[in-house]
Amino acid sequence: MLNRTFREVDGERIEGLSRPVFICNGGHYFLTELVVYADGAIDVWGLTDLEGLRRHLETGWVATSIPRGAQASADHLASWRMARTTMHMTAEGLLGEVADAIDELNGRPDSSERCWMAIERYMETRSEDDLRALREAYLAVPELERQYVLGDMGSKDLPLVDLMAEPREAVPQGPGDPSAVTEEDREEAIAYFEEVLSHRSEPRPPGRADDPEPVEAGAITLYEVVRAQGRPEDPGVAALRNEYPAEIEVGGVRYPTVVHAYWALSTADPAARERIAAAARPYDAERLARETARVEKWANVRAAVMARLLRAKFAQHPRLAEILLGTGTARLHYSGAAPDYWTTAGSRGRNWMGRLLELVRSELQADQATEGRSATG
Repeated sequence: MLNRTFREVDGERIEGLSRPVFICNGGHYFLTELVVYADGAIDVWGLTDLEGLRRHLETGWVATSIPRGAQASADHLASWRMARTTMHMTAEGLLGEVADAIDELNGRPDSSERCWMAIERYMETRSEDDLRALREAYLAVPELERQYVLGDMGSKDLPLVDLMAEPREAVPQGPGDPSAVTEEDREEAIAYFEEVLSHRSEPRPPGRADDPEPVEAGAITLYEVVRAQGRPEDPGVAALRNEYPAEIEVGGVRYPTVVHAYWALSTADPAARERIAAAARPYDAERLARETARVEKWANVRAAVMARLLRAKFAQHPRLAEILLGTGTARLHYSGAAPDYWTTAGSRGRNWMGRLLELVRSELQADQATEGRSATG
């Protein structure tokens, strides 16, 4: 059961859906809430994304099974020891449910709706390619949800199973009762869908011309993971973080990272700027900056300075610009120990670093579109 909720980020209301899950922390299992938001963020004792949830499931931190004898509790409510457990949700099933929730919150077809679209295509064409596509769409529906795809609790998904089966293929019709799907069974399934499709509603009307684009790729959380000196061969999205070792030139001065440049420009003391620019690590650059006063009204200009530095970084490093462009339309959530102004964590933080990265990404996308028109014009 998914329940409606929301969070606010700098005055923006972001819709969400929550469901109960178990977290395993130190061998103890806690019943808690997993919250999925429309921007693709997932809050499960900390903000993450779909890939982060997959890692949590692989490590068992988000638990889909609990061993006998394990201690479990619901905070401020009860605790108990497991004598016997039956868990109905698998890791893949939970990932599928979360992905469906993101689609639902963004007004996109979820896996069940995509299965219906595949049914409609196959019923129109009766081609082998569309039958294979229908089978794939059906298997993409979380296993526990497949019986609800047709919205017919009398027949459940059996007409669909018959439709997808080859004649005489063994298909389980009930516990311990495998039987063959005959040509007659399949004809009955086709008649079932012809009847149902004749009553299905028209597709949704299109949105307004300037509606915001739905998020294609959910959200990407940029964790604070780049610590060692040097440049990894395949940094992935870690290259988008400010501490990533990508030297930039701003105002005739070269800085090892965006962090060095930001803190150097935050002080009016020329000697301090030189020390900060020469600091061994991004952490040292920030520490040195804190020992001197900020530029007057720094809080009023810091976002513009950061935007300037990000534009320089991705203009001067085309390979890193490709990584940023590769995030598509995903919301970028910047994690870490920086002030809430720059980062996000659960319901806290204004995430200005993530927003500025999205702005620069949009500018790069606009440049690509302009270059494409020039090439064909």
